[in-house]
Amino acid sequence: MDEKKMRELLVKVSCGACTVADALAELKNFPAEMLLWAHLDHHRSLRTGVPEVVYGENKTAGQIADIFKRLLRFSSAVMATRVSQEKGAAVCLEIPGIVYHEAARMLTAPLKEKQHGADGGTGLVLVLTAGTSDIPVAEEAFVTLCCLGNEVERLYDVGVAGIHRLLSRRDLLDKAGILIVVAGMEGALPSVVAGLVDKPIIAVPTSVGYGTGLGGIAALLGMLNSCAPGIAVVNIDNGFGAACMAASISRQIGGRSGGS
Repeated sequence: MDEKKMRELLVKVSCGACTVADALAELKNFPAEMLLWAHLDHHRSLRTGVPEVVYGENKTAGQIADIFKRLLRFSSAVMATRVSQEKGAAVCLEIPGIVYHEAARMLTAPLKEKQHGADGGTGLVLVLTAGTSDIPVAEEAFVTLCCLGNEVERLYDVGVAGIHRLLSRRDLLDKAGILIVVAGMEGALPSVVAGLVDKPIIAVPTSVGYGTGLGGIAALLGMLNSCAPGIAVVNIDNGFGAACMAASISRQIGGRSGGS
């Protein structure tokens, strides 16, 4: 359950639109619910700002669907990552309205991309990739941010092999408040971007590359050893983790800007 739904329920009780008994029934399995194969943490969004997210790689379609049905009672921000197309199709058949994002390999409730003004504002997150092969990891970040209610835009295939492509979009770099930069091979793009902007940069190394890339380790080490200061680096192929970090920064920015 997220803060919005909890507030709505409390308001209903306070104004008599919902009885105490009905509210108790809705909260019966809150904050945690035990299943045969999972222990669901319905309270996580209230504690951390990010709901419990299903890691789908080693779960069956039936397990994912059962967890989704229970999570959807408390929040519409429901996600599963690393879901194959076959399992995604099975879950979508069982739960009408669930969406499978093929590039991201994610299942979510229907997304509503948050719109932003002409100036973008400090809450806009820009997701960049060095190459087209990095897009699946970037899409995991993009879909996660959309599900969490963030303003987000994409800028793909702007790597250092043709740096003019990046420089031609300085307007978008300047508009964004937070940048997620996804790159494989030598992982150079975050360093370049960090030399152009004064914004938080979250670097995501990918496993894209030839043999000496070592499955993303070369990109990871390159990002960790960047000469540009202030870059945060997440694990290899971890678009989801980068998105959660960006969402957390965005909440802090929003909290400061909304204060007196």
